[in-house]
Amino acid sequence: MKNSPLSRNRDFRLLWISGLLTTLGAQLSSIALPLLVLRQTGSAVVAGAVGTVSVGALLVTMLPGGALADAVERRRLVILCESAIALAAAVLAGAVLLGGAPLPLILAVTASGAVLTSLCGPAALGLLRTVVPEEQLATASSRIQARSAATRLAGPAVGGALFAWHPALPFAAEAVGLLLSVGCLALVRARSVPARRRAPFSRRELTAGVVFVLGRPYLRTALLVFGLGMNAAFSAMMFTALTVASDGGSSGVDAGLVVSLTSVGSLLGALLAPRVAPKVPPGAMIAATCWACTAAAGVLLFHRSVLLMGLLVAACLAVAAVANIGFLTSLLTATPEDLVGRVQSAASFVSSLVVPLGPLAAGTALTLWGPAAGFGAVTAVFALCAVVITVAPSMRRPLPAAGARADAPGAPDTPGVPDAPGTSGVPGSRRPPQEQPAAAATPETP
Repeated sequence: MKNSPLSRNRDFRLLWISGLLTTLGAQLSSIALPLLVLRQTGSAVVAGAVGTVSVGALLVTMLPGGALADAVERRRLVILCESAIALAAAVLAGAVLLGGAPLPLILAVTASGAVLTSLCGPAALGLLRTVVPEEQLATASSRIQARSAATRLAGPAVGGALFAWHPALPFAAEAVGLLLSVGCLALVRARSVPARRRAPFSRRELTAGVVFVLGRPYLRTALLVFGLGMNAAFSAMMFTALTVASDGGSSGVDAGLVVSLTSVGSLLGALLAPRVAPKVPPGAMIAATCWACTAAAGVLLFHRSVLLMGLLVAACLAVAAVANIGFLTSLLTATPEDLVGRVQSAASFVSSLVVPLGPLAAGTALTLWGPAAGFGAVTAVFALCAVVITVAPSMRRPLPAAGARADAPGAPDTPGVPDAPGTSGVPGSRRPPQEQPAAAATPETP
């Protein structure tokens, strides 16, 4: 398998198809769930609360999910999680079909889906590491990100159309897709088994991923500066752009155009990544993403046509997709196999902590001072991140492969061979996160 082209890797093809079915189903329900809540309650506050429950449950269970993914056979864990999510989606579809889903059921389905996602994502990434040879990880990551970008482009429109036909259909379609995904996973021959048995929820095991990440200067800088700062600023820029494009919520067509263009940008970046990422160090691509976002936000200070906003954000995401794939590849190759789940969860956790504050800060700036102030604030944050990433020595230090150093979580960073997330990089959360440009974002689920 190691000498075969990725296109002939049977297990990877099955994983890719499984992920396509899962992410498409998630996109269908991501648009249908808030519409269902609004339809039944008429309250945007309640709809927002459902989203808050999902994000909160995901963050709380993220580190334990990574620890569990490193302690059990990962393929079996993904199958069990996706089966349970399919059951929850089917129950919700049935309730809607019978006349309406009560809010407690919607909250239970949302929370359980987030918890199961926190288990499934790290396990799926670990399974990918087992299935794909190290030299093909960059190509595999680019194909996964291209798939995710394509589903983000088509999924919401399909989900909206299904909801208009009948509100139960998006959830039923998600359940069917997940069951088909489980069928694909059942055909995967590879097994990703931990090297030794461990108690997954001890303090040492729960924090091993965080210790590993913060103990490597390159990863620490990328996650704390690029993950926290850039992700929060980009979520603020997206919120500001969508608010301006929709004229305060009165024009969904213009806001939809911006969202569609951003998905196209992410798709183009993923398609270009196999040609660009091997030639440019991940640190340089991360810096390029920071400066591209700084320039885009700076232009939007003065010119804010809908088409221009969409094109500039799309360009940022195209550059970010290449950086994302390079970062994820270097992260996977640098992480010992028995730590993959915990390191991925730690990276996702750190990168996601302040992302929800971006739209809140942007909304406050828009209300008090207007669009120029909103874009001015994110320009300043982007510029600060760009300067730090550009001058930080740790971003130019090589990130050695896992075999080049001890596997202990706290081992120091070692100079060596030069070291791509989407991130995005989530995991790929089953519930799609807000678009993020940072290479330190949550990796996409295989």
